[in-house]
Amino acid sequence: MLCSDCFSTVALYNYISYHYTIERVITEEPMRGMSLAKRRITKLGYIQVAGQVLFSVFIVPILRIFSKKRVQEIKAIYHFNELPIPVEKKTHFPSVNDEGCISLLQELNPDVVIVNGTRIISKKVLESTKAAFINMHTGITPKYRGVHGGYWAMVNNDAQNCGVTIHLVDKGIDTGGIIYQSKIPVSRNDNYFTYPYIQFGEGIPLMQKAVEDALNNKVKTIQSLTDESSLWYHPTIWQYVYFRIFKGKK
Repeated sequence: MLCSDCFSTVALYNYISYHYTIERVITEEPMRGMSLAKRRITKLGYIQVAGQVLFSVFIVPILRIFSKKRVQEIKAIYHFNELPIPVEKKTHFPSVNDEGCISLLQELNPDVVIVNGTRIISKKVLESTKAAFINMHTGITPKYRGVHGGYWAMVNNDAQNCGVTIHLVDKGIDTGGIIYQSKIPVSRNDNYFTYPYIQFGEGIPLMQKAVEDALNNKVKTIQSLTDESSLWYHPTIWQYVYFRIFKGKK
């Protein structure tokens, strides 16, 4: 596994490892602070990035607090296993694109690499092994590439494209061939903070099926639920407030 060190990685590991042996879980240091801000500013500009920071600082903590009960309900529905990943299975690098990570992948020579929550994986990493790199994306691609695809689909009144995608990884951003897609069930109690938990719940079994396909050389890509393609980013504080007031989207 190439992944971020987070809840979904733990749940994914425990589900897949029940069916197949996972030799190693390689985690990376998340991009934070000024390095992340500078990268975003280059793409989006100062005003939008400032709005995203304000959203993360003031809105997300409130949503987290008020969503605790709903998150526990979702965890119970999907029976997430949150047992810690064994320490001996874990290796950490500053980035999955580091030379050390490439050397380890070549040493392990895996059949499949499960990707979850990493930065964009370099071509050099993808070509370091013959393994299939398979990602679980919290959105319906290619229409909702990027981040928070569930939230943006609901903002757009596009519930039929509010879901999760299991896809092959290529050098683009969520542009690889689609293996499985599924819509997610949402309720009036769900919001920006809870959508990903439902997407994980629906997506993890699909990832297990994709791994099985890859191990049996039976991976087949499918046509997306939509042909539209857009790249989405974190909402700004003013976007979130506007959509909350005028569209009722939480």
